[in-house]
Amino acid sequence: MSDAVTPADVAAAAQRIAGRVHRTPVMTSRTLDAISGRQLFFKCENLQRAGSFKIRGAMNAVALVRAQGGPATVATHSSGNHGAALALAAREQGLSAVVVMPNNSARTKIAAVERHGAQIILCEPGRIAREAVLAQVVAERTADVVHPYDDRRVIAGQGTATLELLEECGYLDALLVPVGGGGLLSGTLVAAHGWNPDLPVYAAEPAAADDAARSLATGEHVLLDAPDTIADGLRASLGLITFALVRKYCRGIVTVSEAEIIAAMRRFLECTKLLIEPSSAVPVAAVLAGYLPAELRRIGIIVTGGNVDLDRLPWQSPA
Repeated sequence: MSDAVTPADVAAAAQRIAGRVHRTPVMTSRTLDAISGRQLFFKCENLQRAGSFKIRGAMNAVALVRAQGGPATVATHSSGNHGAALALAAREQGLSAVVVMPNNSARTKIAAVERHGAQIILCEPGRIAREAVLAQVVAERTADVVHPYDDRRVIAGQGTATLELLEECGYLDALLVPVGGGGLLSGTLVAAHGWNPDLPVYAAEPAAADDAARSLATGEHVLLDAPDTIADGLRASLGLITFALVRKYCRGIVTVSEAEIIAAMRRFLECTKLLIEPSSAVPVAAVLAGYLPAELRRIGIIVTGGNVDLDRLPWQSPA
């Protein structure tokens, strides 16, 4: 059975979104290299438009909706970053957007979706509630659903970050990305396989939301509804498309604790002077804790986003 998304799809997405997204920098830190005992190359999607890698998949999907003469409205569910990205992409390409968001979403992320012009519909937390409300939205109006991760167009767009990273860094021993629903991981897997089939790709996941690790280990699609983790962008479970790609290509998934996530987020800020969101800190935590095989010396890491509520940094004492 052929893959749902191919390296050619990622290459086409890169051409399609060129000029619409930033080619973000790849940064290094001697201090983080020393702590980890490796050479680390950080693809800084926290400096991307709308503050995360999500604009890549959203922009690709909306461009295809427009090119194919689809509906004038796109709809999705999102904890924040995908919703903001889709709202921005839709506004720039003349479409309207509806975003279903859990009512426990970060205030900054709700504000970002609103700022980019989408209609927000709040729902109870959890995959089941989000999907139910989105289904109701689609039943009531004509809209093209751009799923936050289990969408071929989105996966292809997310893979463009890996293409840029590999073009800039050349040889790497491995790639490491966070995993929630698996859109970024799947795009990374496809892009990396097209670049070099022998390049291993690993993922990192909160231990409190470890469905992907369990799914890969058992070969069974594990679903969690509303896991409790500070990494709000990683609370989703793998989708059908992403599970198939992860099962086929992913070399391994490691998990990190909530304390390790917070410590990595703070250490990254101290060493690079860049504030990243907890989801981005998950792979940083994994490599700093030494959870990857020791022989992997040059590792590329996609830093996924920087949308943080400055009034609620996790190491601050409650007011």
